[in-house]
Amino acid sequence: MNRFLATLLAIQLSVGIAGCATNPITGRSQIMLVSDNKAARYSAQAYDQLLLNAEKQQVLDEDPATVNRVRSIAQPLIAQAAALRPEARHWQWEVHVLKSDQVNAWCMAGGKIAVYTGLLQKIRPTDDELAQVLGHEIAHALLSHQAEKMSRLQVQKLGLGLGVLAGAIAGYNLGGVAGLADTVATVSLQLPNSRKAESEADAVGIELAAKAGYDPFAAISLWEKMIKVGGSGGPDWLSTHPNPEQRLQSMRVKAQQLMPVYEANRRAP
Repeated sequence: MNRFLATLLAIQLSVGIAGCATNPITGRSQIMLVSDNKAARYSAQAYDQLLLNAEKQQVLDEDPATVNRVRSIAQPLIAQAAALRPEARHWQWEVHVLKSDQVNAWCMAGGKIAVYTGLLQKIRPTDDELAQVLGHEIAHALLSHQAEKMSRLQVQKLGLGLGVLAGAIAGYNLGGVAGLADTVATVSLQLPNSRKAESEADAVGIELAAKAGYDPFAAISLWEKMIKVGGSGGPDWLSTHPNPEQRLQSMRVKAQQLMPVYEANRRAP
């Protein structure tokens, strides 16, 4: 058994080392078996299908005024995203509003953005607060969080496959375990970002918003509204964030640091 475990560990370590990359923005080492380009291609396909279905169901971009508002807030954030990560200039950015009761918004790899009307209607964010939502979601894409999640999924699937291989090398028959791979993969696809990833998106998102001329302290008022709507844990959109008090404290510190940046780029009323 010791020989089996040593073989499995050696294979997994070699795969992990080969698939790691240092994020240029955060400096954190990430598992990146799936490249940003590949994640963007998958995202574009899924996004196109989602828009097609939404159009058929008549829940896509119903209110021109709302769509224009969301896009006008998103554009300066996208410009700052491209400044922070130059390759983002070449992303095919899209921004759409979907009619849904969910308090939700997201940005897929490659700049595919969606905002749900439930967020706009239940939270009633100011422009500065909505900029914080969009900045946070754009930050996920900039920080390669979707590619990282997809890579972790690959590692989980690969780990089970390697377990079978290493078992065969060591003389064990583990073929029956391989069937678990699809179950693990399915569950992993539905998992949210890690708390570390969410904290990174908080920090980078506030910075993007401040550079785009949006008040960084709006991140705090936004979160207070989120708590009011969803209880102490907030709505599902932020369920994996640090606890509210910890998050608010981190935001206050970050917002205070970014006030000079905001004042230098402050948008006219």
